[in-house]
Amino acid sequence: MSLGEGGESEIDVETIHGRNWPSVTQFSVFLENRVGQVLEVVRSFHGSKVKIVGLTISDSADCSILRLILSHPEQGREILSLNKHPFAENELVAAELPSSSASLADMCLALLRAEINIHYAYPLIHQPHGRPAVAMHIDNNEQASRSLHEMGFEILCEADLSN
Repeated sequence: MSLGEGGESEIDVETIHGRNWPSVTQFSVFLENRVGQVLEVVRSFHGSKVKIVGLTISDSADCSILRLILSHPEQGREILSLNKHPFAENELVAAELPSSSASLADMCLALLRAEINIHYAYPLIHQPHGRPAVAMHIDNNEQASRSLHEMGFEILCEADLSN
């Protein structure tokens, strides 16, 4: 259930302000910069219930970082570990653009007004409610979620991505 749909988030962490802002887990998988590495990671999930719902790749001369958002992060973590793919995790804010006329520019404006930097962002492959969604690595997840929610953006949680 997403924040903004009137239900409880799957995440059970309460902030000092008494809020329960959802986030999604991103896995940053470290790869050698050689042919077939991305396919090897993607194939790791075949035959499981884990689906890749967001993906971006950063490349350098020596290595690549494959950033993934998975439909079932607990099982995804196990699969990555069992297949000996080195990875790190962090929490991102994922937000949908509303059905109204709000745009990506409005999303950026809401974050600018809250003085929150976007370090990187990428679209989600899976659109839980049929609307475009963006995952963002930002300065302050709680403040960003609050600001976006106040501007009419629906904040997604991991339960939204597992459907």
